[in-house]
Amino acid sequence: MKIIDAHMHYYNVEGFFQVAANAGHENTAACWEKICQENNIVYSIAMGNSYDMPSRFGGVPPRLIDLNGKFELNPYNKPANLGYCLGVMSEEITLAAAEATAQEFEYYLAADKDHCLGIKFYMGYNYVYLGDKRHYPLFELAQAYNVPIAMHSGETANHHGKMKYAHPLTVDEVAQDFPNLNIVLCHFGNPWVVDAAAVASKNHNVFLDLSGLLEGKIDAAFMKEHKDYMNYLQMWLKFLNRWDKIMYGSDWPLVNIPDYIAFMQKLIPEKHHEDFFCNNALRIYNRIKLKD
Repeated sequence: MKIIDAHMHYYNVEGFFQVAANAGHENTAACWEKICQENNIVYSIAMGNSYDMPSRFGGVPPRLIDLNGKFELNPYNKPANLGYCLGVMSEEITLAAAEATAQEFEYYLAADKDHCLGIKFYMGYNYVYLGDKRHYPLFELAQAYNVPIAMHSGETANHHGKMKYAHPLTVDEVAQDFPNLNIVLCHFGNPWVVDAAAVASKNHNVFLDLSGLLEGKIDAAFMKEHKDYMNYLQMWLKFLNRWDKIMYGSDWPLVNIPDYIAFMQKLIPEKHHEDFFCNNALRIYNRIKLKD
């Protein structure tokens, strides 16, 4: 079975090296390539994390990926089966610079159609709600280029986040105001999975990735101890009952990949595996081109 990892990170930062070690991996391009080969991961989508791109139009430039060095439209040694979402530094954007910021993002969306797949909003890490007016030009840009936006939802990975900005219910208003904008709620809104399921159920243009629901290595003893958590996730996935709206994602390097794939194979009914692990991502992140 082919797998698309619809949410991972490809970034050289100290904290990622430690979480990768905790998960039994290395935060290196070589390790990720090996993981993909061993687990039939045919494509992966990296969320933009870097901070060092220049401003070309007087706006706030996007966050990109840079595990192998400075990222540009022709990045050094970037795998062919890797796409990316442009990361948004919401707190740095002013209303006055919102249009210029959209131009910064359009530069990549227009010039790198084979790899630039969408726009990622880091709500919770940035103390701004998704529906803030400073984001509207970016929503309009995503609509114009027919690419989705993704939003961090749920608990943050550090103690500095403010979780109210990352609540999945904040997406409902944006989904209503921009009905032609496809929105991915990352991490299933965890721990607010019921709210994330309700928002996805109500809005035709809201989807879910199931990345980062666990971390580190996952063994049989862990699963036995946390079986109620798995039952809870299954209950709300069955409530949603829209297997065309959910995607596999790992949040690598946070999690051990073979363990996480096995966990997801138990969580998702087998008859929906091909859609969950591959087909839904191809439809939602519609710029993906798989090689034969």
